[in-house]
Amino acid sequence: MDIKTQLNESVKDAMRSGDEIRKRTVRMVLAAVKQVEVDKRIAIDDLAVVALIQKEIKNRREAIEEAKKANRPDLIEENESEIKVLEVFLPKAMPAEELRALVQAAIDETGAAAPSDMGKVMKIVMPKVAGRAPNDMISAAVKELLTK
Repeated sequence: MDIKTQLNESVKDAMRSGDEIRKRTVRMVLAAVKQVEVDKRIAIDDLAVVALIQKEIKNRREAIEEAKKANRPDLIEENESEIKVLEVFLPKAMPAEELRALVQAAIDETGAAAPSDMGKVMKIVMPKVAGRAPNDMISAAVKELLTK
């Protein structure tokens, strides 16, 4: 079952069970998916849906940081619960050791030696990771290994 179908089923289940947070959160993701499909006039695949979900999670993490600065525990709790709902739809996360091994293999393959070669390495690593790790985590691993 593709992720869009899982999202639609989750909305239906949330409506049946009265889970307002899950219903609202999943509807927001489905709206983002639909918006991209309308804008680009294509049906997006699971990889693009995963990227959208990761973007939504990143937005909520940023909102949590802002809520902490504003001393708003209600917003922190709401965003954390939305993140938990969204994480269900992501593929199993890649362990940090496996990510580092992939990055190291890409560095060896490209002959990258300096942080300026980061683009070459990222071009090889990104398709292999395929949504199993956030982009900021990938770039941090690449930077770390290139600056050693």
